[in-house]
Amino acid sequence: MNANLSSNTTAIARSSQSATAARRPVAQLLHALNQPLTGLQCSMEVALASPRTTEQHVRGLREALELTERMRALVEALREVTDLAEGTDERSETFEVKTVVGETLDDLDPVAEAKSVRLAFNCPVALCLEVRTERRGFTAATFRLFESALSLSVRGSELSVAIGGAQADPSIRVRWQEGRLQAAFSRSDIGLLVAQSGFERAGATWERQRTENMESVTLGLAGVLLRRELS
Repeated sequence: MNANLSSNTTAIARSSQSATAARRPVAQLLHALNQPLTGLQCSMEVALASPRTTEQHVRGLREALELTERMRALVEALREVTDLAEGTDERSETFEVKTVVGETLDDLDPVAEAKSVRLAFNCPVALCLEVRTERRGFTAATFRLFESALSLSVRGSELSVAIGGAQADPSIRVRWQEGRLQAAFSRSDIGLLVAQSGFERAGATWERQRTENMESVTLGLAGVLLRRELS
């Protein structure tokens, strides 16, 4: 097959996959946005339905401000996700996953130390994993994932990051012990959705699992794994 035709076909396929993948986080964010929007509407309707005391008005305004803040965070995330889906003019680069993961963990080390969360990074020396995608987008998604996992982690626990799997089907697994119950679609949950969109746009797969108080995200990297074809 002609090399240019093969390259164009791959690019079109990735673009289609990116659009499909982006709809999932967007759908979740839109669903989450409906709740505070409905709450705000009900609050305003109640305020207009009958005379209220000053204390009731103040309480209603505080609730409305909280709902507005939640909507603002969700709208910002929607904008970030849709911007990712539209793509950039950046070209794909070849880089080592271990380097990006290690540098990101180093950047977040002060945050982890302040929260007394241990950062554990495991990558087999023999697994030299190179991928080809937009490095800046991949790095940004990696930061959002680790940052959100840190925020969700209970104080004194461990955030584990492991690169492993078969050479042809590698993955990154991030695992943490979740702290106190978070509000539905907290900023950390929103951050995970943004990270999911970024990774799926890059060509990786995303799987999130929860067992009791442990949570994990597994990123499949086969879709962005560098493959050297014979010319």
